[in-house]
Amino acid sequence: MKSNPLLTWYRVLAIATGCALLIFCGFMIAKYGFGAAKDLTTYVAMLHGYLYIGYFVVTFLLGQKLKWPLGRLVFTLAAGCIPFASFFAERRVVREAAGDRAEAPAKQPVSA
Repeated sequence: MKSNPLLTWYRVLAIATGCALLIFCGFMIAKYGFGAAKDLTTYVAMLHGYLYIGYFVVTFLLGQKLKWPLGRLVFTLAAGCIPFASFFAERRVVREAAGDRAEAPAKQPVSA
């Protein structure tokens, strides 16, 4: 079965965005809790921001392609800004996409 490149991009960006967000949260604790890594926090925040933009675009396109309802689309888009949520959303989307492909009827050859 051929994989969907949009789903592959979604998976990569969901994991990368989630990891960048967790690292960013750690740097925020270091910055405001201990007064450390002030300059580095800015760069980690920008990295997460750029990854999230890609995540947002790919998630929106995937949601349109899979005809998600608005609530599902909004939750999945917001998952990139909630710590750990992108990991759960990624697993759910991949599991449901694999289920949709498995449920699709196979094309039968036409007999004459």
